[in-house]
Amino acid sequence: MPETFSSATNGPDDGPFRSRLSFDLDVDICVVGAGLAGLTVALEAARRGASVAVLEGRHVGWNASGHQLGTVMPGYSLPIGDLIERVGIEDARELWALSREGADYVRATATDEAMPGIALTEGALEVSNVDAGETLISRLQTLSEDFETEVEGWQVDRVRDQLGTARYFHGIYYPRAFQIDGRKYIHGLAAQAKRAGARIFEDTPVVSIDPSGIRKRIVTPSARLRASHIVLAGNVHLGAPLRRLSETLLPVWRYAAVTEPLGERLGEVIAFRGSVADSDGIDHFRIIDGDRLMWASPETTWEARPRRFAPLVQRRIATIFPTLGKVPISDVFGGAVGVTVHGMPQIGQLRKGLWVASGFGRHGLNTSAMAGQLIARSILWGEDRWKLFSPFELVWAGGATGRVAGHLIGLWGRGHSAAAGALARYREGARARERVREARLAEANRQAGTRPPRRPPVAPRPMRPQPPRPAEARDGGMPVAPSQESEKVRDGSV
Repeated sequence: MPETFSSATNGPDDGPFRSRLSFDLDVDICVVGAGLAGLTVALEAARRGASVAVLEGRHVGWNASGHQLGTVMPGYSLPIGDLIERVGIEDARELWALSREGADYVRATATDEAMPGIALTEGALEVSNVDAGETLISRLQTLSEDFETEVEGWQVDRVRDQLGTARYFHGIYYPRAFQIDGRKYIHGLAAQAKRAGARIFEDTPVVSIDPSGIRKRIVTPSARLRASHIVLAGNVHLGAPLRRLSETLLPVWRYAAVTEPLGERLGEVIAFRGSVADSDGIDHFRIIDGDRLMWASPETTWEARPRRFAPLVQRRIATIFPTLGKVPISDVFGGAVGVTVHGMPQIGQLRKGLWVASGFGRHGLNTSAMAGQLIARSILWGEDRWKLFSPFELVWAGGATGRVAGHLIGLWGRGHSAAAGALARYREGARARERVREARLAEANRQAGTRPPRRPPVAPRPMRPQPPRPAEARDGGMPVAPSQESEKVRDGSV
């Protein structure tokens, strides 16, 4: 995932020069699959003088290669900490440098002179759904010091100033990352490969492959082909002849939507013009055409009609940016990427003359460019840097069971992310309320300190004991002698 997304239309290079292979052919290199990796191999090998044929069962860029948001940056689907743990710091640095070379290759290839309308924009921002400042600092140090990657740490205030939502906290900004129109790039690669001498055949599925011998044999429905090298770049769609290889990949579909023009209100909510992705890999979006939003939905391991995901994307946008509300959707597109069990791409030589380039996952643009260069140079120049990927073996992805497990893991991950984000926002609100309470208390204490001191209350004086009063004072008259009083009682006068 002017730059107008054109998933339903053909680009300027979708011309009739690509046809079905209808005659036998001998070439130096046969590439199976006309996606990003396959076309990069074809372009680089043809530039170096090799004869190249590309066989595509459907048409150029029909799957994920022609349906993505177009973000280009270094890295792999495997987190950098896991990469270090798997191969050690030195090999991890080498692998990361290769991924950076892949991004640089795309930048050099995707110029407006070579690919008119590529609409290159700068910068990518990875935002956190939780308040993870310490983790951010550690990752920034690893990227900048150990892996020589230009990054910036953004505090919460800066993230929310650029993105008008309270759902995101800290961020990592990659100033050297960039975005392109992915569809124009894939067709631009095909045009450049053709000009370099590669021959691209669409609607030409591979029926069988015999990789034995010096000259490998490939059979299609209408012709046969021989080549010294075969490059398998068909990802999850290699088909029956290579089912064991395709089953090492878990197919993951991701659908994205493009909104109708939203006018000035979009810029009022989202000031950042690069791509934005959350740290949990759920939401990925960017502005195109000035006032339209391109937004990728959560992933699924099952294929569906793209239009079904329009309401889901609408809800995600309204959840993250409530001020935008329910935005109108003009187009929905998607494709399947191949995800390996270990999270790293499959790049290398399976047997002499048989190469594989697949499993690029969520970092397809930079890693496919890297793979194309590595394999072309290995075939023609004898380079062996592809061996850095040897620790990441071909591992069965589990078939239907793996897809069910992947779907459930995805649901759990999204639920866990939502709960963690809600808890982080609750804690942030609680801290804000506590700060307000403390400020009010401090203000009350300050005001109390400016008033004149109150006088202490005067204690009442102790009352002295009074002597008993005489009887006449109590009765109000003269005292009566006891004898006289007794006489009055007896006489009944009282």
